[in-house]
Amino acid sequence: MQKLLISIPDSILSRLRAIVPDRQRSKFISTIIEKELKKREQALFQCALKVEQDKALNAEMGDWDATLNDGIEHEPW
Repeated sequence: MQKLLISIPDSILSRLRAIVPDRQRSKFISTIIEKELKKREQALFQCALKVEQDKALNAEMGDWDATLNDGIEHEPW
């Protein structure tokens, strides 16, 4: 378990203290953060799926891949 120092507006902190009892705030905040992270990770996953399924984009990316090493000489290290 790690500790985290964050800044939040006074009005939000007041509401948090009024609604969430002492010794339950860390769990409350962790739960909210976990839900938001899952939502954002799912959005990124859906975006990646759309890119992966876009045949025109993938064909164009393949064309560009052919130029990856243009002008770059191999250096034997």
